[in-house]
Amino acid sequence: MNNEEKTKGDVILDVKNISLSFGGVKALSDISFDVREHEVRAIIGPNGAGKSSMLNCINGVYVPQQGTISFRGQTFSHMDSHQVAVMGIGRTFQNLALFKGMSVIDNLMTGRNLKIRSSLLWQAFRNPFGIGPAQREEEQHREAVEHIIDFLEIQAWRKTPVGQLPYGLQKRVDLGRALAMEPQVLLLDEPMAGMNVEEKQDMCRFVLDVNEEFGTTVVLIEHDMGVVMDISDRVVVLDYGKKIGDGTPDEVRNNPEVISAYLGTSH
Repeated sequence: MNNEEKTKGDVILDVKNISLSFGGVKALSDISFDVREHEVRAIIGPNGAGKSSMLNCINGVYVPQQGTISFRGQTFSHMDSHQVAVMGIGRTFQNLALFKGMSVIDNLMTGRNLKIRSSLLWQAFRNPFGIGPAQREEEQHREAVEHIIDFLEIQAWRKTPVGQLPYGLQKRVDLGRALAMEPQVLLLDEPMAGMNVEEKQDMCRFVLDVNEEFGTTVVLIEHDMGVVMDISDRVVVLDYGKKIGDGTPDEVRNNPEVISAYLGTSH
């Protein structure tokens, strides 16, 4: 699916007039933008612009004082994190929250928690030696995780404790755990932070593959402007909690206010 086709998708996520304050400090002021199905939507801005705060409002970590968020036509003044996940919005975090002592495959299995039926453990207790519904369901979850391991090319480390992996591979596992939820919208908070050039290239490829092969809508925070301009369909720009730009990469790149605030005159 090419970029022209992707930008024709219906609006799947609609953020309207979101304002968020901590004490007397305004983190977000009247922010509005939408995300279309199957696109890669970037949120950029300098440090302290409010990017992570915006993601935290979308996935229910923060409750905004004003505004609404609509997902697939349902409008909420706020959503809690569990509700967001159940509806199909996944998230990675800037600071990794992986289980460092657990293997790659076991970390990915934690991403299947929402898919496991509440009766699974009870079935296993009643029929611990037979191949019943519980065992079949677990096999299905394992198959889904194995598919993600193949997709992310981390077969060689599937049984390695995550804490022993290089940082770039840990970020890939974090992406895999979010994918294990089978999200319709995937929120990525600086997925390439701290990576070298080769690791960034790999992660860019995986983000685009997730978008194209799985059909997952991606909302991305990223500081690397080269990455943003290369892989995004549309970009929204924040500065000190206010929106100063919104459009295609070319439109944003040529926006005088964005150039002044973030890109610099050399761009």
